Amino acid sequence: MNTKPIIEIRSISKSYRIGEAKDYYSTLRDSMGTLFSKKARQDSSVFWALKDVSFSVQAGEIVGVIGRNGAGKSTLLKILNRITEPTSGEAVIRGKISSLLEVGTGFHPELTGRENIYFAGAILGMKRKEIASKFDEIVQFAEMQQFLDTPVKRYSSGMQVRLAFSVAVHMEPDILLIDEVLAVGDLAFQRKCLSKIHETARRDGRTILFVSHNLDVVQSLCDRCVFLEYGQVQSVGPTEDVIRAYMARMNSAASESRIDFPSDETKMFELSSVMLRDSEGAPETVIEAGKPFSIEVEYIVRGTEPSAFWLVAQCMNENGTMVFGSIDTDNNPTLTKNRMPGSYRAIFTFPNSGDLGLNVGDYTLTIRIHQDPTREAIFSFRIEDDIDKYIHRAGVVFTSAQWRVSRLGE
Repeated sequence: MNTKPIIEIRSISKSYRIGEAKDYYSTLRDSMGTLFSKKARQDSSVFWALKDVSFSVQAGEIVGVIGRNGAGKSTLLKILNRITEPTSGEAVIRGKISSLLEVGTGFHPELTGRENIYFAGAILGMKRKEIASKFDEIVQFAEMQQFLDTPVKRYSSGMQVRLAFSVAVHMEPDILLIDEVLAVGDLAFQRKCLSKIHETARRDGRTILFVSHNLDVVQSLCDRCVFLEYGQVQSVGPTEDVIRAYMARMNSAASESRIDFPSDETKMFELSSVMLRDSEGAPETVIEAGKPFSIEVEYIVRGTEPSAFWLVAQCMNENGTMVFGSIDTDNNPTLTKNRMPGSYRAIFTFPNSGDLGLNVGDYTLTIRIHQDPTREAIFSFRIEDDIDKYIHRAGVVFTSAQWRVSRLGE
């Protein structure tokens, strides 16, 4: 009986050299001329996306990979999928891999949905007859019947995810790699996908490596978990234990009420500063129960054309449960594609009222630009009730919902 792990990650490191190409219009002669210069050596530096990462996955396991943006999660999956090679170390894969890493990955934009199903199957080494036997299941699960003969370039991101997931999971791979891409699309389809992932692993014995910021989903879905921080493994083990270690690290690293970021003029848009304020507008990390609080975000848009992006606010409690999520385009959908160059201030206010608010306890708040995975502000804050105005009950929120009690027959 073969008991070897289906995935073995052996001391993998991955580095990128940054700062080498500051002028997009430099010629080959310019590049060769500066290659060995002292200035070039000073301007370039090495960034380690992964450093000495080792762990293994047994066949049939669902393993979560968690960590902050820039921790190396996506780089790891790209190495396992042979999209990029490690600088050192190796990944031993004992099975056929299918992946869902980024919206549109693996699809040819000029081909129709129908053609891309056969295209994706061929890439996995399947014969046309094998693909045809799965075709109806793929289309039915994706709920894409009426768009099959439309070029994929005309699909919305949600439609692309529907088709990509259905193709990936129905082609019967031994290993399925899934990145945060499932966050795109409607909630009902996300639930359908998560149910299918669970079924695929439990019934068919397939192995799943699942990257997500949604710790609730990771906890409910995954047998084990890997916590990455700055490209290194911090913890591997039972999901609940690893999430607890991750939240403790998040809280210990986020005790300030204001975070300032250094300017990077190579970015088309970037966060400048983020501040947490109490109901009086003062910078604070201790919030009174039943009182509102706000997040003040300053950011910069560069260039000459409008930029398309959105700000995301996410709050988790000390157990890693997502309490709320909000996007700055919720009140103004047209804002997404109409941010002209300039400096901006955005203020997000959470009512936290006596009717419905956060319960007493510790929380972590993350602010980021969704399209920029390299920069995020993380705050640790506490909701306190010094005067016991609110009766503490189990759960994430408190409410002043009313009970009416009467004696029957009176």
